[in-house]
Amino acid sequence: MPKATTTAEDLLKKHWGYKKFRPLQKEAVTDLTEGRDTLVLMPTGGGKSLCFQLPALLREGTALVISPLISLMKDQVDSLNDMGIPATRIDSSLTPAEYGEARNGLRKGNIKLLYLSPEKVLSPGFPEIAGEINISLIAIDEAHCVSMWGHDFRQEYRKLKSLRKMFPGVPMGAFTATATLQVREDISKQLSLKKHGEYIGSFDRPNLTYRVIRRNKLETQLDEVLNRHKKESGIIYCISRKDTEKWAVKLAARGIRVKAYHAGLPDEKRKKVQENFIRDKIQVVTATIAFGMGIDKSNIRFVVHTGMPKSLENYQQETGRGGRDGLPCECVLFHSGQDLMLWRRILDNPPADNPAEQKLRAMASYCSSVACRHRALLDYFHEPNNMKECGACDVCLGELPTEPEALIISQKIISCVARVQERFGGEYIAQILTGSKQQRILENGHDALSTWGILEEHPKTEVRNWTEQLISGGYLERRGEFNVLGITPTGRLVLRGEETPLLIKAKKQTIKATKLELESWDGIDEELYIKLKEVRRSLADQSGLPAFMVFSDASLRDMARKKPASRDAFLNIHGVGEKKWEKYGEAFLNLFLDY
Repeated sequence: MPKATTTAEDLLKKHWGYKKFRPLQKEAVTDLTEGRDTLVLMPTGGGKSLCFQLPALLREGTALVISPLISLMKDQVDSLNDMGIPATRIDSSLTPAEYGEARNGLRKGNIKLLYLSPEKVLSPGFPEIAGEINISLIAIDEAHCVSMWGHDFRQEYRKLKSLRKMFPGVPMGAFTATATLQVREDISKQLSLKKHGEYIGSFDRPNLTYRVIRRNKLETQLDEVLNRHKKESGIIYCISRKDTEKWAVKLAARGIRVKAYHAGLPDEKRKKVQENFIRDKIQVVTATIAFGMGIDKSNIRFVVHTGMPKSLENYQQETGRGGRDGLPCECVLFHSGQDLMLWRRILDNPPADNPAEQKLRAMASYCSSVACRHRALLDYFHEPNNMKECGACDVCLGELPTEPEALIISQKIISCVARVQERFGGEYIAQILTGSKQQRILENGHDALSTWGILEEHPKTEVRNWTEQLISGGYLERRGEFNVLGITPTGRLVLRGEETPLLIKAKKQTIKATKLELESWDGIDEELYIKLKEVRRSLADQSGLPAFMVFSDASLRDMARKKPASRDAFLNIHGVGEKKWEKYGEAFLNLFLDY
């Protein structure tokens, strides 16, 4: 009888331990396997790497994977080898012996995936390496780096178009987590992708819980987040290098294993911090935006921003590093009005029509908005959605302290905008409403307006924030070069009392558990889960791997829920493939039998 053909589903279960594909994975895998060019846009943690790793197993030869960072290549190669997939990398960090072993494996045809940096591909020695192997496909990871419109544009990536001329018959796939339509078009053009399938995954990450909180006594606010995530991994993003160092010192004094990371540190020190974080030797990293690309760590349980990011693109990518195993992750953004001014200084005060300023405005609007956070992000990235309540943000969980007098306050603010003939900005409006006697107000005679001082019992910062909330809600709008406030048709409905906006008070939020957080622990023996983590830690140390590469937290929770007592039962656990069973199954099975 002829030998049965191995299918993509067979390999998915055997190596990754998954019973089914995530949305769009099967289509992308099929295209690349059958020799068609492919462009895949999936959010961080969405499973885009599998879309080229699995076709590499199904096609004859060795897949060439272009990746931007040595640390990222090392993690992916280690993870693939641990799953029983022969992979290697060639980069400047290899010893002569390691380099020789990699070349020997390639010559013998034993390697299914070869990871290289773009610089290595463009080096004079690359044709010799390529000449020794049968290249099955070419995968360009972090493909947005190809485009000059991408946020991490790299000149070396731009030159990868030469691969198409060198290997005209080899299918090529481009993979990224963030790319606008303009960037996607540029990627296709620069890489000369032939008639190709485009697979655009949803930007939504339902396992991320978004909270946006006014910054007030940040040290206390950070303590509250850390207390909710004791002994769990997290990232704390700061705007400045100085703040990363400051918070690292403060948190270390509380007994937290923490290190700072920013572009001003020596390369070796940054590499060490990242490696120790990946291996759970560090619990928390306080970092600038320099920390991010290449963080292939699945068990990050919280991502904090101590200040407003400079764009929603940055925010989406930075929060996207949490919960890559599908389990819940809390994303908390602490902000104040000062953040916008700080970013403008850093960016040399871009004019109103500059894309950087427009991105800052969109980010500030998100911070002051009282709409569903998940829906707001989808709207920004132009993803159609019918989302009403996500159940995973402070707005939809009902955590925000609402203002009972929202209609009256909104009418007072909008009325003030009308009385100054829609000719002034939000700061000036807040000054009038709180009874300011600044010279400009007196000279304009605006202290004689009926709206002067009618909100004087409230801090100006709160009135200013309410104004921003009305802008985010579409009741007011900024107009012209000087961003003066104007009243929208919806805002006029408020003046007539026909619509009531939702306004949030500057008070402490009441944190609530999401449905997913509750379900993720449903039926789990927590004492057993702790013992499973201890066994995983021991096996990881023996193998020289990060703990999450042995088994993800999601796999351990599934074990603690199902308590498998046989090989077949163990292979039915989420994320357990045959190679994992062979390497680690006995140690875990013994624990279950003893327990």
